[in-house]
Amino acid sequence: MKKLFYIATFFVSLTLITACGAYSFTGGDTGKAKTLQIDFFRNNAPLVEPSLSQKFTQDFQDLFLRQTNLSLVSSNGDIRFEGEITGYRIAPMSATAQQTAAQNRLTITINVRYFNKFIEKDNFEKTFSFYYDYPANTQLIGSALETAYKEIIDRITQDIFNASVAKW
Repeated sequence: MKKLFYIATFFVSLTLITACGAYSFTGGDTGKAKTLQIDFFRNNAPLVEPSLSQKFTQDFQDLFLRQTNLSLVSSNGDIRFEGEITGYRIAPMSATAQQTAAQNRLTITINVRYFNKFIEKDNFEKTFSFYYDYPANTQLIGSALETAYKEIIDRITQDIFNASVAKW
């Protein structure tokens, strides 16, 4: 009797999984697309940080390769991203009693154009931005800069992923 119960449970589970279709745990729906093209994001910001373009482009590609089954190509991708870094700004956020900055904020802004060969109504051009707050007495170099980049780029790339293939 137990064996019959386990067999029935197995077949019901299998039927439910099959009926619901393939599910992606990352939430990304790439449809019929098989290839991904992410062009180099040039830094066109008034204040240029030399390593930012390469880091952003590489991290963006890595996110999509981790969370989808798409193959990265250099041209003619089924899904294509292009854009540029349009803002890199450091501004004071809070003051001390001596009227000096207690905290600064680094804000990075990226303009993105998304193209999907199979679902053209999903194409868009949007601006994504995020920031990182740090103590004013900290120089934004070395590990402090890497920490800021990681937080900002992780957030922006995830936001782009959500807006394009996750449809959030």
